[in-house]
Amino acid sequence: MTILLSTLNARYAHASLGLRYLLANMGALQEQTRLQEFVTGAKTTEIVEKLLSHRQAGEKLIVGFGVYIWNIEEITKVVALLKRVAPEVVVILGGPEVSYETAEQDIVKLADYVITGWGDVTFPEICRQVLHGPKPLMKIHAGVQPPMADINLPYDLYSDEDIKHRTLYVEASRGCPFKCEFCLSALDKTAWPFEIDRFLAEMEHLHARGARLFKFVDRTFNLNIKTSLKIMQFFLDKLEAHPEDPVFAHFEVVPDHLPDALKEGIKKFPPGTLQFELGIQSFNPEVQARISRKQDNQKAADNIRWLCENSEAHLHVDLIAGLPGETVESFAAGFNKLYALKPHEIQFGILKRLRGTPIIRHTEEWGMVFDPYPPYTILANSTIDFSTMQRLVRFARYWDLVANSGRFGHTLPYVLGETPFEHFMDLSDWLYQRTDATHRIALERLAALVGEWLRSERHMDDALVEQILGSDYAGQANRKNVSDKSAAKLDKVDKGTQKSAEKKTDAKSLPQRQARHLAA
Repeated sequence: MTILLSTLNARYAHASLGLRYLLANMGALQEQTRLQEFVTGAKTTEIVEKLLSHRQAGEKLIVGFGVYIWNIEEITKVVALLKRVAPEVVVILGGPEVSYETAEQDIVKLADYVITGWGDVTFPEICRQVLHGPKPLMKIHAGVQPPMADINLPYDLYSDEDIKHRTLYVEASRGCPFKCEFCLSALDKTAWPFEIDRFLAEMEHLHARGARLFKFVDRTFNLNIKTSLKIMQFFLDKLEAHPEDPVFAHFEVVPDHLPDALKEGIKKFPPGTLQFELGIQSFNPEVQARISRKQDNQKAADNIRWLCENSEAHLHVDLIAGLPGETVESFAAGFNKLYALKPHEIQFGILKRLRGTPIIRHTEEWGMVFDPYPPYTILANSTIDFSTMQRLVRFARYWDLVANSGRFGHTLPYVLGETPFEHFMDLSDWLYQRTDATHRIALERLAALVGEWLRSERHMDDALVEQILGSDYAGQANRKNVSDKSAAKLDKVDKGTQKSAEKKTDAKSLPQRQARHLAA
């Protein structure tokens, strides 16, 4: 029997941590288990052809799919085609998208078995039953959650190619003790840590093999400060020992929990080596209480300000539009408050109704209407109608292109003025009227449009507009005296690092967006 572990990643640079956990815990079946990852957008027929190429004559083929919100529609097509051309292939599904509201899903009807929740123990057990019998009687199986010490860690299964070209996802813990109703982690009872010395030994091995970019998927990196300090010290030791070849670490941080001991460690990281993702989501206390989000807003704001002023950490701070009871006005107030704290990026998200999340309990009271298709984005509620929600969706996209990209670092303050949300909404509406598009806008055209808006709507002097745009990454690509070849180089979003940023940090694999922020 051949067992395939497969999924469709959103990008090639994303290596599936979940599949590698399954492979690491296959026990005696590991030798006959293979990984076969794809990227969303690949042709369904070609995916099925590659999957079936692993089938050996006279042997069974089991394919286990990791199903997520970004790949559910494409994997449904893959499973349907696979079952049509090779119905004897055993299909086992797992992942968050099939772990809740399971029985009603089309992909579940097509599959042979489904594992909800943790798959480390249950997936290999179902494979053993398919191989040796007796075959499982039930289609849907609740995944068994083993003690953390019994889970084999998967980091040796990152290949040399993964280490060289892909983001390495790692986790020092699973789960989350908080109950924010828009998040699947609201269903967790607590957070479960891996034994820290065992985990750091794995990180040591990865570093020795050449890994330099580590993205932690822990929901609450700074929940246990003692553990956080040990992890940070690991990276600080590496930075001290190899300043010419630095590491880069990304953590998700609880914004209102930043004790002095953690601050002292954070201050030691040089530019281009540390990135934090902080979830504010909303500054509205009534909305926070409604969605069971416990957050000290003043502490959170103070900590973000401290990080901006006293550390070199690159900050991504999240806000979510469309939460029950949040109006455009209250969201705008929160957005402006957050922008005044000066994080490097504001990640402007639109609420999604993830399967299984408790946010659905507000549907009737707040008139919440969600798209029935992934990613299940909210379309309207009783405080924000459909057309206004679409304006917010466009705002989020343009904000990513103009503000978060780092391409307009000098121009952005002139765009935003004293009322950032209101001015950027004006720009967003104007851009959509002029382009009728939010994607595939060339950098040169985008820079020209921003300049035109500053002249026509903000009544700025031509010379000043040309000066500030010309000092930006975006403006350089728009200059007539820059060759086409040079302009094309400037617009490569994910390949290499800007030379001006490299002067400030030697990080080889520094994410391009952060490189532009450092260069600004």
